[in-house]
Amino acid sequence: MTTSTAAPAGTLVVSGWSAASPYGLGADAFTAGLAAGDPATHPLPDPAGPYDRAGIVPGFDIRAVLGRKGTRAMDRATALAVATAGLLLDSAGPGLAQDLPDDIGMVLGTGHGSVQSIMDFTRSSLTAEKPIHVDPAHFPNTVMNKAAGQSAIWHRLRGPNTTVAGGAVTGLLALNYAARLLRQGHCEAVLCGAVEEFSAERAWLEYRGRAPHRPAGPLGEGCALFLLESAARARAYGRTAVATVRGARFIAFSEPEGTGPAVVRAVTEVLKEADVRPEDVRLLVPSDCGGVLGGREESALAGVFADGGGRRSVRLRRLIGDTSAASSAFQLAAAVSAARPGELVLVTSVDPDGQVGATVLEAGGAS
Repeated sequence: MTTSTAAPAGTLVVSGWSAASPYGLGADAFTAGLAAGDPATHPLPDPAGPYDRAGIVPGFDIRAVLGRKGTRAMDRATALAVATAGLLLDSAGPGLAQDLPDDIGMVLGTGHGSVQSIMDFTRSSLTAEKPIHVDPAHFPNTVMNKAAGQSAIWHRLRGPNTTVAGGAVTGLLALNYAARLLRQGHCEAVLCGAVEEFSAERAWLEYRGRAPHRPAGPLGEGCALFLLESAARARAYGRTAVATVRGARFIAFSEPEGTGPAVVRAVTEVLKEADVRPEDVRLLVPSDCGGVLGGREESALAGVFADGGGRRSVRLRRLIGDTSAASSAFQLAAAVSAARPGELVLVTSVDPDGQVGATVLEAGGAS
């Protein structure tokens, strides 16, 4: 890897983003669907899992979107990531994969990789006439970092390549990981976000594995990716900052009763780090995860922001479904879509396995 900017990155900005969501392909489709507030979960034509509705990326056929070359054995999660990265790179302009491939990294979050691929491969090894009668071309789909690695190969991103898995908090963790890469001078720009595919296999896994206090379905799928780089680099290549990263905090809790205090601590600490008063936050994007945990998150936020203040909020899960590992990445997409220039936005995420994340963004360039 060669880097022409080894110095610390300074102010970091999101200078581009894109999404493959239940509203369609691209940032415009997501923004329009969110603005309209239209639910994007629909009845499944042929339900094979425990749910009869889901938020599916409409019309997403892998070969129709990416072509036939190199896609014969590609799984859906990888295809969603590859397509979203392509949309982002096409819209972001110069100084990226085509010009400086060694300086561009990728941090992609996922829950398990492609659950369908893992189960299909395992099933075939047990049910075929011989265990060796499995298609080796499908084996790479069973590893968690397939989507991140294939996206980098497809688009010539030769910088650091990392896969992050942290439940519902994954999108916020990926953004924070990308920020650390930049601040340590490991690359000049990073594509970061998270992906999740819908399949009957994933639906059964989520249904059987959910905690008693966690609401059931409907599930959603998709990928949201962001281009993170220094403000100076974005300006140098003619990109306008969509949002400035002001801070992030992650707190663990061991018992469900600890959810509220963990949210309060994460929010309080990240606001202090960002030098932001609660009354200055104009937009909240909580998990909207429902159930007991969702209620505790909402109560904790109501306590921190007890002033009312006329601030707005976006609740995304009820519109596009539970996108699991991609949920907080879509919350970030909602934040940059709905925030007005100069507004401070707080995104919070709660994972039932005991993690809370909180990220503060400032819409546009830092004031």
